[in-house]
Amino acid sequence: MKIEIEYEASWRNSFLDGSNDEALPKKGRKFIGSITALKKPENYIIRNVTHNTVMGILNRLIGEQRKLYQARKDKNYFFKEVEPLVTFKDKIDPKKTNEELVYLRNMSGNTDQNSFTGMINTNDSMFSSDYSVEFWGVLALDIDELLEFIIHGKEIDNYIELDPLVISDRFAQISKFKALEESETVLKVLEVLEKNFEGTNYKNNKGLVVPLNLYCSALYLQLARLSLLYDMSSALTKTGTITGISKRLFTKKDFMNRFTTGERKKIFGNPYIQKLKIKGVGEVTSMLTKASGVLEIIIDIPRDQAKTLKKMIENAGVSSFYLGKKGLAYITNIDTREVKRR
Repeated sequence: MKIEIEYEASWRNSFLDGSNDEALPKKGRKFIGSITALKKPENYIIRNVTHNTVMGILNRLIGEQRKLYQARKDKNYFFKEVEPLVTFKDKIDPKKTNEELVYLRNMSGNTDQNSFTGMINTNDSMFSSDYSVEFWGVLALDIDELLEFIIHGKEIDNYIELDPLVISDRFAQISKFKALEESETVLKVLEVLEKNFEGTNYKNNKGLVVPLNLYCSALYLQLARLSLLYDMSSALTKTGTITGISKRLFTKKDFMNRFTTGERKKIFGNPYIQKLKIKGVGEVTSMLTKASGVLEIIIDIPRDQAKTLKKMIENAGVSSFYLGKKGLAYITNIDTREVKRR
């Protein structure tokens, strides 16, 4: 028996972790199609037609409404003896298969790390107190001046405009600074920071020191030094940290949340695209693959059994359906003749 299914624009990627062949977790499967999640190579998942895909289609065609793993648990599962006799050929048409940039809706309640809402309060005490100029002046230092400051703790005369947007933009600039090799000066800096912030990692996965991490920790050093001269309580949260700034990182959404009248900006979706730099190749861009073609399902069963299956499919009246994720699929031919054995 052979069933031919023509399909168009079948999505060949998965945006959820876990497997559709097992029970859903209590909180559902995790969405891994966000911009942040796609920075990890393993989260760009390619899905091709598998034996499970084919069995899911066959069950759908005879009117089965349960998920495949649920139907298989039933003692009266229709395809129980037939499954080992099912094979398939996925004939993808390369002329009708392409990568597209699609916008995925994501209602999981995440917030945009680089956005905010509402009006900005520039008169916050963090920017209008007697310590403000010296405190934020750390960010006005160039990288060499910063290293000297961390080692020797000199007084800062550098000035940066006391505005949350300016501070935020400066962090964006710093995040693009080139990572540092382990020179004698850098090693002294790391020694000082280790004494003050034990266990904090300042290196990337290549073993190079990240300047952004140094600037963040330098703000905490300045905080401690200025605490001897000023009341720094207005610069701290209830947990004793600087809003949106850890010893290593700056998070714009948390930082701006203190100085804006609106709530954090929610994410309602994002383009599905992954950009990875591969050594020897360069930057590789991957998007959603949409495939079109013909799926041939071959079932090695007697003709009378094939006729029964064909009748069940006709009675169920499933005119069109998904093949995998999205797209449009429909039966073009059902041949009940027995498979010719070679």
